[in-house]
Amino acid sequence: MRETFILYPSPIRRWFSTAMMLCLGALLVYVALTTGTMVLFWKLVLAVFGFASLFSAMRVWNATATHLVLTQDALEEAEGRVLCRIDDIEKVERGAFALKPSNGFVVVLKSKTQLTWAPGLWWRFGRRVGVGGVTPAGETKAMADILASRLLSDTPIA
Repeated sequence: MRETFILYPSPIRRWFSTAMMLCLGALLVYVALTTGTMVLFWKLVLAVFGFASLFSAMRVWNATATHLVLTQDALEEAEGRVLCRIDDIEKVERGAFALKPSNGFVVVLKSKTQLTWAPGLWWRFGRRVGVGGVTPAGETKAMADILASRLLSDTPIA
C-alpha cells in the first residue's frame, strides 16, 4: 500500500483570492471606461491591466481546483503532473526570510527544472519549487515537515 499525504486548498482562501483579483480587474476596467478626462494611452494601460487581472482570476480559480499529493516517490498534483521527485530534493526551506508562497515552503532541487506555475497553489522556477498560497498553513507546514524528515531518513511517508 502506498502512503500519501494530501494537501487541499482552503475553500475560503480560494474564493477570497479569486474575488480580490476579479474586483481589481473590474475596477481597473471601470475606471478606464468611465474617466473622460484621462489621456487615451492611460485608459488603454488601465484596460490592459484590468483584463489581465480578470484573466489571472480565472487562472487562480482553475489552478486551485485540484490538490497536491505527496507520495513515496514524488510531490505531484492530483491529476498526475509531477512537481518534483523525492530523490531530486536537496533541502526544504520554510523560514521567515525564505522566498516562498504565503503560508508555504520552498523545496530546493538538485537539478534545474522548467518554469511552471499553478497560480495560488505552487510554482516551479529553476531549482526551486514553491508550495502554498491558498493552502491552509497547518497542513502545509505538516507537508514541509514530512518532506524534511523524509530527507533525513528513508522512512515511509505517513
